[in-house]
Amino acid sequence: HLRGILALQQANLRQNVAPEQQVSDGFVTLQYTLAQMQQMHALRPSVVAKDGDRVVGYVITAAPEVRHFIPELGNLFGQIDTLTYDGKSLSQYAYYVAGQVCVADGYRGQRLLDQMYAHHRATYADRYRLFITDISNRNTRSLRVHERVGFQQLARFYEPDAGEEWVLVVWDWSL
Repeated sequence: HLRGILALQQANLRQNVAPEQQVSDGFVTLQYTLAQMQQMHALRPSVVAKDGDRVVGYVITAAPEVRHFIPELGNLFGQIDTLTYDGKSLSQYAYYVAGQVCVADGYRGQRLLDQMYAHHRATYADRYRLFITDISNRNTRSLRVHERVGFQQLARFYEPDAGEEWVLVVWDWSL
């Protein structure tokens, strides 16, 4: 599955997607290596959607421990450390992060991401209260989908390395 995730990721990297397609279909920004994916998957498996042998969607699971070996997620975890939710620091909650989500062209609009997120909840809600991710402010399709699924906007921050403003969203599974 991991090589399939990386192939889908490569096809949807911001630099590989035309600007007009970024607006309509979204994009991903981080490019993980196979070794990084193996490390993340060893901690908490990601959720993958397949059509036959082909990976057509994924939600990468990034437990807080990945901050030690995935420097690209350092700013996200740094933001989490500074924020509060429902009166206490986010870092005091049992939480994990969606390290990236993607649905292949031809499979979008079928609520596949909703199904993968429902699987995340069924798999991890007994261990975690909060599911957190960040989305490029320019990725309006992803912002709409996350809101529909149940994520709430918590904060915005600028990431100079990516040259992007990010929207940090949280899905509270206790509600």
